[in-house]
Amino acid sequence: MTTESSHSGPTQTRRSRTTITAHNPPPPAAVPKPERSTAVTAHTPKPQIDTSKPHPARVYDWLLGGKDNYPVDQALGKSLPSMMVDGARHNRAFMNRAVAWLAAERGIDQFLDIGTGIPTVPNLHQVAQGIRPRTRVVYADNDTIVLRHAEALMSGTEEGETDYIQADVRDPQGILEPARRVLDFGRPVALSLIALMHFIPDSDGPYEIVQTYLDALVPGSYLVLSHGTFDFHPELRDKVTGDYGQGGIELVPRSHKEVLGFFQRRLTLVAPGLVTAPRWRPGFATPPSPVPAPMSSGPSAMYAGVAVVGDRDAA
Repeated sequence: MTTESSHSGPTQTRRSRTTITAHNPPPPAAVPKPERSTAVTAHTPKPQIDTSKPHPARVYDWLLGGKDNYPVDQALGKSLPSMMVDGARHNRAFMNRAVAWLAAERGIDQFLDIGTGIPTVPNLHQVAQGIRPRTRVVYADNDTIVLRHAEALMSGTEEGETDYIQADVRDPQGILEPARRVLDFGRPVALSLIALMHFIPDSDGPYEIVQTYLDALVPGSYLVLSHGTFDFHPELRDKVTGDYGQGGIELVPRSHKEVLGFFQRRLTLVAPGLVTAPRWRPGFATPPSPVPAPMSSGPSAMYAGVAVVGDRDAA
């Protein structure tokens, strides 16, 4: 969940091959892809924004120093301990490093980013296309607030392509099917689940959901995942989950062992493994970001890891 104002660098933006697809179960008929469109089409319902209660995407935006949030989101954000603010910033920096590493070191030029959130410069496609201009990126989110900002995700390089799908992570086919219009699933794809699965309770089958997406990927693909934890701050668990709960948001932080459960069948973690977000390849170069630096050097509230599908060398 994440604020955008411009795309990085002087690269020409392409507007002729981008679409925004509304896809909520049960899935409606696919909207024909127009030849020139970066706007929400007439087929896409105008998003209705509820400002009476906090929203995860807007709270996260506030934690990152963004402006696409409301007093109710700010109130929840201000009630959270500083480690939650730092966790959001650690998480965003991890995403930038992981995407840059995959593009530069592993040659990945296709990304499926689910739980995209409110755009924040640099967005995933800006990081990846800054290294590999032909990169194709499909964003997916079920939040109406993100749909309202989706056009900010539609400007990329002339050579690459971006798309946005309005759908829920719990509906894998509602995301995978339209994603095939842009992504070639016969080639490696990086599946990005950044700070998303801690909003999916065990009753919804989070591990099975992730495995369904992984089953659609060929060997040489990657999973990029970050997840909230209270392993290092157990005394704050009840307060933070309670604060979110009062706002109508179910937060499910998980232990290292539980998060490791997402990296099982067909996956091999790349070094340094599943670690706290600041410890994942901290020296890898990324584009400049306006997100403020973390306020402390204490343990992070976010675990992060990258894994390859199949038997490829995981060094």
